[in-house]
Amino acid sequence: MNDAAPHPPHERHDQHVRHVLVLPDRDAAEEVAEALTERFGLAEEPQLVRDALAGEDDAEDAQWLVVVEDPDAAHDPEQLHELAAEHEGWREAE
Repeated sequence: MNDAAPHPPHERHDQHVRHVLVLPDRDAAEEVAEALTERFGLAEEPQLVRDALAGEDDAEDAQWLVVVEDPDAAHDPEQLHELAAEHEGWREAE
C-alpha cells in the first residue's frame, strides 16, 4: 500500500490550465490583460475574446473574456479572480 498522499492541485505542475476571466466590456478586458502581464509576468499575452450573451444582437450586451494559458498551473486562481473583481468581473472555473 502506498502511504504517499496525492499532491494538492496547487502543487501539480504537470497539467495545463486555462483561466478565463469574464469582464463587462472591452476597456476592462484590456486593462486586466495589461495588469496580468505586469503582475504575473506572463510569457504569452492573454487573448481577448468578445462573448455575446445568448439571444442578444446588440454589441453593448457583450461580455469580454480574457483567456490566460497557464501551462505549468503556476498562477493562483484566487489572485486572478481578485484582479477580475477589481474591474467588475470574475474568473470562470474551467
